[in-house]
Amino acid sequence: MTDTTAQGMSTRSVHAGESRDPEGAIHTPLYTHSTFAFDTTADLLDVVEGRKPGNLYTRYGLNPTIRSLEAKLADLEGGEGALAFSSGMAAEAATFLAHTRTGEHIVCIGDVYGGTFELLGDNLPQVGITTTFLRADELHRLPEVLTGRTRIVFFETPSNPTLDVFDIAAIAEQARTAGALTVVDNTFATPVNQNPLRHGADLVVHSATKCLGGHSDLTAGALIGSAELLAPVAMWRKNLGQMIAAETASLLARSIRSLPVRVRAQNDTAAAVASFLAAHPRVSRVNYPGLATGEAKRIVDAQMRGGGGMLSAVLDASAAETAAVVDRLRLFAIAPSLGGVESLVTQPITTTHHGVEPGERAKRGIADSMIRLSVGLEDAHDLIADLAQALDDT
Repeated sequence: MTDTTAQGMSTRSVHAGESRDPEGAIHTPLYTHSTFAFDTTADLLDVVEGRKPGNLYTRYGLNPTIRSLEAKLADLEGGEGALAFSSGMAAEAATFLAHTRTGEHIVCIGDVYGGTFELLGDNLPQVGITTTFLRADELHRLPEVLTGRTRIVFFETPSNPTLDVFDIAAIAEQARTAGALTVVDNTFATPVNQNPLRHGADLVVHSATKCLGGHSDLTAGALIGSAELLAPVAMWRKNLGQMIAAETASLLARSIRSLPVRVRAQNDTAAAVASFLAAHPRVSRVNYPGLATGEAKRIVDAQMRGGGGMLSAVLDASAAETAAVVDRLRLFAIAPSLGGVESLVTQPITTTHHGVEPGERAKRGIADSMIRLSVGLEDAHDLIADLAQALDDT
């Protein structure tokens, strides 16, 4: 594995975790093997019993392609280790199951992906794990809802789809005082723009399908943190069969090598698009970290290095009128997901938060007239022109 200590983000994205094989491949090769052989029983036991690192069985994650990817992920987030999963939801589910038990409690702050909301609100209660949901404007209630049973405080920052930002250090301090872990979903920001572990988070989760993958051609998840906190999660991953495929791990490592270049370009383009929308008469609100003011700006300045490629806007329009605007877009494809090289648009009420009760959406500021934009690598002026024609065609 390459030692990338003290090197820059772009250098580490290319070289961290990589190893050359005897044939001279410049990146870690794709090993599709399900199992690996040993010269002696003693060598096998050294790996099985954890005395030496090595390859054993792909479902366990002991595959060189997967181990190389995990080393890269850990390096970029500043963690002791990482676990790669078949999806972001798999990473979240294994984390929650590993670190909470029946009768224990999770606190979820702010808006989260609709699938996460369902996992916490519908699935985990079936095994006796409950969740208290706090809206962004209820953060002041965190001390009162933390109990002796609380094991995890979970949040996204920036959040989906309202792009709220949360003070990781302040929340982590409160969670730690209560004996709870802080788990941060860093999907929107990526390690290029934000490293939650540096601000006190215990674990960082990603839907690697999104920005880390970056090309809309893979589905994966990741969890990064200390070896101690990852160990119980690895057991759930193994026994639930949530392992990433070696082929997907190889694709994801390929994508991460260009992550800083892609994200920095998306930062710039999204900022230009957000500024255009903020000045448009048919737009009543734009949610984007780069436009933050007041306390939100203080948080952004303290923990983020860029605004990211995601933004949402609320139109001065009905749901049907908003859908008509979306339907007129030509460069923005109407599709769920995010973070790819192509720009995407959705109405959260039809995709990510379609399953959330309308009254709850309203409380969270997820308006029927909200559109969420994932800004890709197209030229900013072309995306702005596309938005202008869609908004102005009445």
